[in-house]
Amino acid sequence: MTQSSDKWEGRWERVKGKAREHFGRLTDDDVAQARGKRENLLGKIQEKYGETKEKAEEMLKDFERRHF
Repeated sequence: MTQSSDKWEGRWERVKGKAREHFGRLTDDDVAQARGKRENLLGKIQEKYGETKEKAEEMLKDFERRHF
């Protein structure tokens, strides 16, 4: 497990509501399905926003800077 994934899993309960607010196109189910896994959330962002993996990564990094 990487340090980044450890950080996500350890803080998921605290930030999952913020993820839902930050990424307005994600549903509660989308956030729940991520289960605290960064890669899962990245995939949901990519899917719901129709972005490339690189753009979704930028969006997720912005979220991390604000909430981690």
